[in-house]
Amino acid sequence: MAKLFITLASLSAMLAVAFGAFGAHALKGRLDDYSLGVFETAFQYHFHHSFALLLVGVIALSQPQTAMLKSSGWLFLLGIVVFSGSLYLLSLTGVRWLGAVTPLGGLAFIAGWACLAAAGWKLVV
Repeated sequence: MAKLFITLASLSAMLAVAFGAFGAHALKGRLDDYSLGVFETAFQYHFHHSFALLLVGVIALSQPQTAMLKSSGWLFLLGIVVFSGSLYLLSLTGVRWLGAVTPLGGLAFIAGWACLAAAGWKLVV
């Protein structure tokens, strides 16, 4: 589990940096302020939760594989795809109904943090 989540976190962070560079260099002047703000929000949540996913992998190196720890990793990944993915698409396409999907990704982030808290409470030190 540790190897998988560390690898997924690294790839996710790599994509976040690439998307951030794309947004900073290719989209300025092409998107209106609203769309650029949406893109930046997607990037910020994407990048921050890549580190949350990395944290799950690092904890998994030394702790037994718990269902809560595994769940938190998958929920962070789901949140990145749904929350940030829908906002990236919304900012680039202008398709407004994508905004209705975004809160589901936010719920995945919240649930991921809750599962990580539960896993942390059970940590063996």
